Amino acid sequence: MDASTYTTPDETSLRYDGWRIVLVCFLLATFGWGLGFYGQSVYVAELQRLHGWPASLISLGTTFFYLSGAALVAFVSEAIRAFGPRNCMIAGIGTMAIAAVTIGQAREPWQLYLANAFLAFGWAGTSLGMITNTLGLWFDKKRGMAISLALNGASFGGIAGVPLLVLAIGYFGFPGAMIAAAVVMVALMVPVILIYVGRPPGHASANGGAVSAADAPSPIQIRARAFRDIGFLTVSSAFALVLFAQVGFIVHLISFLDSVIGRERAAIAVALLTAMAVVGRVLFSFVIDQMNQRLASALSFVSQAVALVIVINVHNDYALMAACALFGFSVGNLITLPALIVQREFDPRSFGVLVSLITAINQITYAFGPGVVGLLRDMSGSYSLPFYGCIGLELIAAVLIMIRGRPANPRDPAAS
Repeated sequence: MDASTYTTPDETSLRYDGWRIVLVCFLLATFGWGLGFYGQSVYVAELQRLHGWPASLISLGTTFFYLSGAALVAFVSEAIRAFGPRNCMIAGIGTMAIAAVTIGQAREPWQLYLANAFLAFGWAGTSLGMITNTLGLWFDKKRGMAISLALNGASFGGIAGVPLLVLAIGYFGFPGAMIAAAVVMVALMVPVILIYVGRPPGHASANGGAVSAADAPSPIQIRARAFRDIGFLTVSSAFALVLFAQVGFIVHLISFLDSVIGRERAAIAVALLTAMAVVGRVLFSFVIDQMNQRLASALSFVSQAVALVIVINVHNDYALMAACALFGFSVGNLITLPALIVQREFDPRSFGVLVSLITAINQITYAFGPGVVGLLRDMSGSYSLPFYGCIGLELIAAVLIMIRGRPANPRDPAAS
């Protein structure tokens, strides 16, 4: 699994077809995170307002969505190999559209859970596993840059998605807004995918190209080795803990800020958080290849803990906005860094399987974040207790990520 034994191809030309796939994945991430990730905070607030359901009941629906999605994400690499990236993307868009409409029409809790089951399929076809595996078919040497650029769409989904969704709800009502979002997504994404996502080049390594020789390990072998590798375990466990805290916080952010600074300013705070995620990822992209990526991760975790301390203890409008900006600065990098660490430390032939696996592990863990935060909020009567718990998890993760447990790769810039 050591990346030092394999040399990746070069994709330096600006005319290379893979850069069009980056654009498609950017748009895919915009809708995937806009409706599947950041949208959850809107769903929690709206369903509470419309039906008076407890925060814990709605949040457990979100947990069900993440758990169901995790079971699917783990096998995204095999699905792409069997059906191709184009078909998998279209399937993801279609099921996410069905989910969006169903969430808007939910009148009973069981209907929300059914909608979240559809949303899990849509998330698997539009989120991190799909994007990193697809880009792995077109990129080897420039894979880190391609992933970073494409995942800016995830942040854009929050910057544009949450305010537009809140605006549409005010104009069309919650059911109408969700129908409109589904129609726009299908009308835009299906033609783009059909036009631009063709057959990947033969040199792709992530999911079985020319470099996948007869002696390449099978997905089962790769997973088995990963669970015996300290380096992999520390990466997956650290990011699982911090994403548990991050997702739990973000899903409840509008509900928390609503009572402190109002719904409109709460939506602006979420937009600011996601805008800073873009800024953070872009700034990191210039230096991340020369940095110790594990140390960069640890510093990101600590910065989020500091932001949470401010959110809990300072209720000034500007201070809360600044805290959301600080928290958001590392949000984008926390979905990019795991793939970049895998890219640097492991065999490129294992990339697709390992990224799918680490994404599934993280998702299984952070699936409980919204439910646990909602439950602790209902039990304690405020968000202070669950948010302090999130701070503890962030700090534990900062320690874990620094345990590498494997000899430094001589090609790793951080090792020199």
